Amino acid sequence: MFSKINLLLVIALLTVSNVLAQTGSIKGRVYNEINNESIPFANIVLDSTQIGTTSDEDGRFEINNIKPGIYNLTCSFVGFKTSYLYEITIGSAAVTDINIALTEESALLDQVVIQTNRIEKSEESPLSKQTIGATEIYRNPGANRDISRVIQILPGVATTVSFRNDIIVRGGAPNENRFYLDGIEIPNINHFATQGSSGGPVGLINVNFIRDVDFYSGAFPANRGNTLSSVMDFKQITGNREKFGGTFMLGSSDVGLTLNGPTGKNSSFILSARRSYLQFLFQALKLPFLPTYNDFQYKHFFEFGDKDQLTIVGLGAIDNFELNTEVNDGETDQETIERNNYILGNLPVNEQWNYTIGANWKHFSKNSFQNVVISRNYLNNSAIKYKNNIEDPDNLLYDYNSEEIENKLRIESTKRMNGWNWNIGAGFEHVKYTNSTFNEKVINDQVTTIDFDSEFTMQKYALFTQVSKSILSERLSLSFGIRTDANSYSDEMSNFLDQLSPRFSASYQFTEKFSASFNLGRYFQLPAYTVMGYRDNDENLVNKDNGITYIQSDHIVAGVQYNPTRYSKISVEGFYKKYDNYPFLTNDSISLANLGGDFGVIGNEPAVSNSKGRSYGVEFFLQQKLSSSVYGLISYTFVRSEFQDKNGEYVASSWDNRHILNVTAGKKLKKNWEIGAKFRFLGGSPYTPYDIEESSKKVNWDVTQRGINDWDQLNTQRNGNSHGLDFRVDKRWFFEKWALNAYLDIQNLYGFKTEIQPFLDVVRDDNGNPIEDPNNPDSYLTREIENTAGTILPSIGLMIEF
Repeated sequence: MFSKINLLLVIALLTVSNVLAQTGSIKGRVYNEINNESIPFANIVLDSTQIGTTSDEDGRFEINNIKPGIYNLTCSFVGFKTSYLYEITIGSAAVTDINIALTEESALLDQVVIQTNRIEKSEESPLSKQTIGATEIYRNPGANRDISRVIQILPGVATTVSFRNDIIVRGGAPNENRFYLDGIEIPNINHFATQGSSGGPVGLINVNFIRDVDFYSGAFPANRGNTLSSVMDFKQITGNREKFGGTFMLGSSDVGLTLNGPTGKNSSFILSARRSYLQFLFQALKLPFLPTYNDFQYKHFFEFGDKDQLTIVGLGAIDNFELNTEVNDGETDQETIERNNYILGNLPVNEQWNYTIGANWKHFSKNSFQNVVISRNYLNNSAIKYKNNIEDPDNLLYDYNSEEIENKLRIESTKRMNGWNWNIGAGFEHVKYTNSTFNEKVINDQVTTIDFDSEFTMQKYALFTQVSKSILSERLSLSFGIRTDANSYSDEMSNFLDQLSPRFSASYQFTEKFSASFNLGRYFQLPAYTVMGYRDNDENLVNKDNGITYIQSDHIVAGVQYNPTRYSKISVEGFYKKYDNYPFLTNDSISLANLGGDFGVIGNEPAVSNSKGRSYGVEFFLQQKLSSSVYGLISYTFVRSEFQDKNGEYVASSWDNRHILNVTAGKKLKKNWEIGAKFRFLGGSPYTPYDIEESSKKVNWDVTQRGINDWDQLNTQRNGNSHGLDFRVDKRWFFEKWALNAYLDIQNLYGFKTEIQPFLDVVRDDNGNPIEDPNNPDSYLTREIENTAGTILPSIGLMIEF
C-alpha cells in the first residue's frame, strides 16, 4: 500500500512544470581548529562560480541568493592550510550552516612549501583512510541511504551475499570494526545485530544527522582502540540555530521524521524517530520471517562562550523478529514450501533493544583543546526456539537472554605548536555482562544440554599518546603513537606491558600531485563478552580458566597516491595483517574468526586463545569527486584471508573473497535531476560442507533441525561469484520554505542470483514428518534444497525538508 502511495506521489510531482525559482543561503564561521579563535578576513569561495565573500572580524560569513544545488567550497587565509569542503548541499528550506576549521601551516613563511592540491589526508593516518560526505551517502545507488552499504564501495571492503550489512575489511571478521559518533563509541550501527560480532540487515544511523564519515581500514589513531580491521568515525551536523525545521522521510520499508532547531541563544538540537513497516512487505512477499525495527537518534549542542562546547548524543533501537508461520498458506510450489519450512524450523524468535547515550565536553586553550567523554551502552538480547515452533516446555530447544552494559570515561588533550601535533589521553570503563542460556545441541556427536546463568563485572583501562610532525618544508610527515590496554577480568589481561600497541606512519610528498606513504602497527582487541562470560553447567567461567586473552594483529601497509586534480585521486596500497591469540572454539575445533556473518550469537562456548591467521592483498582506487556534473569511483581489491585449522594448517577463512570490484558513476542533469549506477563483483566466499552421516542421525536431527558441518573439511567449498547492477534516479524541487526530493532506487537491476551453500533437510512425508532411512533405522533420509541469493529490489522514496 505504501509503495503504491509513493508511486502516485512521484508521478504527480513529475507533472509539475512551473515552479518558481528559489534561492538558498550559506553561512558559518571560520576558526582556528586548535584553539577555536576566530579568523577574520578569510576568503570563502564557491568553486566554479563567481560567488564568494570574506569572513568578518568575528570570523563569520554569509552568502545569499545562491541557486539551490550541490557546491564545493574553498576557504583560505595566509598562514593556514587551505580547506576544501566537498559537495555541500544548499537548499531553499533552511540556511546551510558550515563551520570551517583551519589548520596553521607548520612551515615558516619564507620557506618553499609544497602546495598539495589534493583530497586531504592526515598526518596520523596518511593512508588507508577515506572520507565520505553526506551527499555521497544520500545518492549512492543501491544503498538506500544506508551507511553500511555505502562503505562497501571503498577499497578493501567486502560483505556477505545475503541481505545483511556485515562489513568485512581486508579479510577481517565482522566483529573487528569499531564505530564512533561525535567521538562517542557506539557498539553497532545496524538493527538485529549479531551478539559477539556486528552487522545486521538494516542500518541504524540516520543519515540526515551525518556531515561526513572518516573510514580507516588501517593506520588507526592511538585514541581509537579495541579494533583490528576498521574504524568508522561519524561527524554529525548541529541543529538549526535560527528556526525550527525538519525532514519527513517516506521510504519503501520505513517512515521517519527528523526535527531540529534552537533551544537558546547558543544551543540547538536535532532529533529523529523511525518506524519500519518492513513486516507488511515481507508478509506480502510471503517470506517466512517478519522483522520490525524502530530507532531514535538525538544530538544537543551547547556553546559556553568561546572556550567550551558540550555535545550530548543519544542513539537507540527496538527490534523484533517474528516467524511467519502462515507463509505456506495457499502456496503450491513444493520447492518454495520446503525452503520455507526449513527456515521456519531454524530461525528463533528474537527481541533486541539497545541504546547509547553520551556527552563530549570540549575545552579550548591557547594552543590546545581537551575532550572529556562519558557514555553508557546497553544491549538486551533474547531469543527462543521450540521444536516445530510448538510452544511447549517439552519442545524447548533454545532459550537465550543476555545483557551488555558499558559505562565509559575518556579524557584526552590535543596540542599543536611549532608544527608539532600531540595527542595524549586515558580511558576507563566499567562493564557488566549477564547471560542465561539453555541450549540443546550436538557436541562431538553427542546430544548435550547446556544450561547456565552467568554474570561478571570488570574494569577496563587504556593509556595512549600520538605525536606528529611535518618537516622538510612539509614534504615529509611523520607520526608515532603508542597505546596500551588492560582489564581486571583475569591475570592474563591485567598487565599493561602485554598489550603495548605501537604504530608508526610516514608520508613523503614528491610533488604537489604524487606522494608515498607507509604504516606499521600492532593492534589489540578484547574478545567478545559472549566468549568471556561463557560458563559450564557447574557455573565455572570456562574461558577465564582457559586463559583467554586479547587478540593481536600486526599490520604493514604501504601505498602511493597521485592527484591529477584536487577533485580526483588514484591510489594503490598493499597490506599484510598477521593475527595471534584469536579465540579457538574447542567444541567444533574452529577459529572464531570464521564466524559472525549470520543472525544469532557467536562465541558462547568454550574457547582458547591459540588461533593464528593472516590476510594480505593489494587495493586500487580511482576517485573523481563531483566538480561540475560528473562523479565516480572504481575500487578493486585482491585479498587472501587464511586461518589455521585444528591441525595447524592455514586454510581459507570465511572472508576469503579474493576479488572485490566496485564501479560507481553518476551525473547531475538539468532541472535538478541526477542519475547514478553502481556495478559490484564479489568473489565467492568459502564454506564448510555438511557431514551427511552425522546430520542424518535421528538423535542429532531431532535436536539441531539442520545440517552439521564437517569441520574436517573446513572451508573447502565455495559459493558462486556474485555481481549486480544498482541504479538510482533523483529529482529535487525547491520551494520558498520547503524542498522535496523523490528517488527511485533499484538494487540488482538485472536480477542476478548467486548460488550459495544449499540447505540440508530431511525427506518428509505428506504430513511433514521425517522419513526413516530404510537402510539405517537410526537415521533419516536427507536431501539438499537449492539456496540462492539475489533479487530485484526496487525502492521509491520521498524526502520533504521544511
